[in-house]
Amino acid sequence: MNTEVIDLAKERMSKTLENLDSRFATVRAGRANPSSLDGITVDYYGSQTPLKQLATISVPEARQLLIKPFDRSCLAAIEKAIFESNLGYTPNNDGETIRIIIPVLTEERRKELTKQVRSMAEEAKVSVRNIRHDANEEIEKQEISEDEEKRLQNEVQDLVNQYNKLIDEKTKEKENELMTV
Repeated sequence: MNTEVIDLAKERMSKTLENLDSRFATVRAGRANPSSLDGITVDYYGSQTPLKQLATISVPEARQLLIKPFDRSCLAAIEKAIFESNLGYTPNNDGETIRIIIPVLTEERRKELTKQVRSMAEEAKVSVRNIRHDANEEIEKQEISEDEEKRLQNEVQDLVNQYNKLIDEKTKEKENELMTV
């Protein structure tokens, strides 16, 4: 029973780290990356639909994305959704596909993106702290000795320290990627 709390906390912290990785993937670093469009939803016949369900997204060149919708009637809606997504992309609609030329990142934009990355990392750390809080509550509910309770809480804290260190490493890695010209 005691290790179940630790295992559950570890599993939840791992998922937090995976989520952070996927969020970091959406932050672009001057190269074309289809996952940078993952958060975009398009108003398709009255319902918000993820872009990747409406079109294929490919990378024909290093700094270019090509979006080919399955239904050409939604081209304008896709274009509007990309433009309004605040990613700094300007979509070019040629009647059949949408091309996005990824602009070269300016120093100012790089700094904005690093702030965004730090904010995402801080959210992940808050999530890890909330997991610690939940785990400690579960430990306190159990009918065990004080020594055992302290040992388990220390184990949870070690996990928190380990995952915070991993979050910091991933953040530093992403910041270096963004600041490299």
